[in-house]
Amino acid sequence: MGWHNFVAMGDSFTEGLNDAYPDGTFRGWADLVAARLAVDSGPDFGYANLAIRGKVMHQIVDEQLEPTLAMKPDLVSIAAGGNDALRVRVDPHALVRELDGVVRQLRDSGAEVVLFRFADVTVNLPAIIGRRAAVLNDGASMIAQRYGGYLVDLFADSAFHHPHMWAPDRLHLSPAGHRRVAGQVLSVLGVGVDEDWMLVPPMPEPTPWLLARSADLRWAREHLAPWVSRHLLGHSSGELVSAKRPVLAPIGCGGE
Repeated sequence: MGWHNFVAMGDSFTEGLNDAYPDGTFRGWADLVAARLAVDSGPDFGYANLAIRGKVMHQIVDEQLEPTLAMKPDLVSIAAGGNDALRVRVDPHALVRELDGVVRQLRDSGAEVVLFRFADVTVNLPAIIGRRAAVLNDGASMIAQRYGGYLVDLFADSAFHHPHMWAPDRLHLSPAGHRRVAGQVLSVLGVGVDEDWMLVPPMPEPTPWLLARSADLRWAREHLAPWVSRHLLGHSSGELVSAKRPVLAPIGCGGE
């Protein structure tokens, strides 16, 4: 079916971190999906992206759900819980219940909803995070089935085992990763996909042990330590960031 507008809810995954436009702002998979949907729907197709890096589940619900409902979109994506899974004290089952409530309200409003099973983060991050992510993924599957949502299963996509899909921080997607996600979303929606977005280069040769440990230490110093420091001080990377497209507007307009 065709959609007249699309609202994207979430955190850095949906904001588009590490997939930069020439001016340094972020594009990401949601912008790519919106641009492709606009091709079929025409110049009046509206797109809003409320996602902000660093947001946890309750912040996404508290800050993004009401504005989304007010825009009366016919297509909404929500990806949430990833930042919660990074925290030591978190109940992933409670996150699933919260997500269920959001999807119920969106579906009651008449919107179609896109949900995600997250890619296998244990490739880059500790196994404990993978266990929490597994609960979120199972919950997304259950919720999609319960409410008739579109489920994008990134966990089942082995392409995300490739380091080329990830940014140097090992947490956010690379430009290639965002294109792969966009392709998966469009495929699930039944929309044609640019085949180049789905290309994955051959897996690189294994890194020698000493070089790999050196890379791990560099990653810990440049990416892990700053995150831990912010977390201990109660700060978030998104504290001073506003949504890049806060209202529905045609592609090419910033929505300000």
